[in-house]
Amino acid sequence: MTTPYSITRIGDAYHVSTEHVNWVLVEDGHDLTLIDGGYPGNVEDVERSVREIGHQMRDIRGILLTHAHVDHLGGAARIAAAYDIDVWTGEAEVPHARRDHLQQLGPAALPMVIWRHGAVGWLLDITKLGGTDRDGIPEAQAYDAGRLDLPGSPVAVPTPGHTDGHTAFHLPGSGVLVSGDALITAHAVSRKHGPQLIVRPFSHDRDAARRSLDAIAAVDAATLFPGHGPVWTGTMRDAAGQARAGEGFWRP
Repeated sequence: MTTPYSITRIGDAYHVSTEHVNWVLVEDGHDLTLIDGGYPGNVEDVERSVREIGHQMRDIRGILLTHAHVDHLGGAARIAAAYDIDVWTGEAEVPHARRDHLQQLGPAALPMVIWRHGAVGWLLDITKLGGTDRDGIPEAQAYDAGRLDLPGSPVAVPTPGHTDGHTAFHLPGSGVLVSGDALITAHAVSRKHGPQLIVRPFSHDRDAARRSLDAIAAVDAATLFPGHGPVWTGTMRDAAGQARAGEGFWRP
């Protein structure tokens, strides 16, 4: 199964965007870092995107997970196993990635989403992509704080709320923030466009997700690579401000 995607390059970072989820490739000479991996059904798409930018899967030196939801972990789990690649995520996210527990929208919460515009089509699409898969990555490990020893020298920016251990990654050399689901720009079940928090039922701790906008606002980057939606250009302070404004009643 293959899915259409588009690739946006900023410096040495590549944002690969599909209709329902994104991933990021970071280049450093012949080496790559993969950040997130889409759904289980996106594995061939990830492989294709790697070849399209002139690399092979063996060039991937490590996989970073912003968080362990199936639309970011599912493809990464299969790629890590197939190519023997190490996977890192936030310390609080490791048990989630290993599936010691699961912080994910389940059947009981579907009524909070199904009424939304586009939800039925979204559910059908993600089911085909493996959205009900519950496999984890038993070997997932916690990254060391600070700048990571991986291609592109990503810098971890803890952004809990969407999940307990969610992490964004700053790519200083490219002026990019990879925000995962801490800050998105579009989603199939959202009518909003531009920087926003993901719709409420998908957030494990909404108040923490709002507070994490402060961490995003403090990052010196000019481009946002979100986990859902297109690339956005502007300061991270402005991106966080738009998301706060979209929350309406809430102020920092």
